[in-house]
Amino acid sequence: MRQIKRIFIHCTASWKTATVNDIKAEFAKKGWKNPGYHYLVDYAGKIHQLLSEDKVSNGVKGYNSTAINVAYIGGITNNGEKIVAADTRTPEQKAGLISILSVLKKKYPNAIIMGHRDIWGEDPKKWQKQCPCFDAKDEYKNLYL
Repeated sequence: MRQIKRIFIHCTASWKTATVNDIKAEFAKKGWKNPGYHYLVDYAGKIHQLLSEDKVSNGVKGYNSTAINVAYIGGITNNGEKIVAADTRTPEQKAGLISILSVLKKKYPNAIIMGHRDIWGEDPKKWQKQCPCFDAKDEYKNLYL
């Protein structure tokens, strides 16, 4: 059994209208054997398991062997001039994320819930990605209680 140290939160960096099959197709296009996420929350808040927790996903390079990766569909918007990273979660997606994270936190009580970008520290200038486009550590800190 894998030792889970982190539960990473991601956005798919796609339009919020993307489908689960669209996301799966992106992983296949990259040539990945396993998807980037164990769980995916769609626009309506439905949770889709893409990979068994005992398998390693491709969410955060260098950390996947000890992580569970969870994503919501979305994370980009058009600000009128260009496509930019943005928190595009619907209320349903927020509820879906809390639901799956609550289950995972009970299962892996010592795991730290964090955003993908948090692996590079708290300085936004050091982030290689904006993912998940919100402060996951702060938003889910109450799941630790």
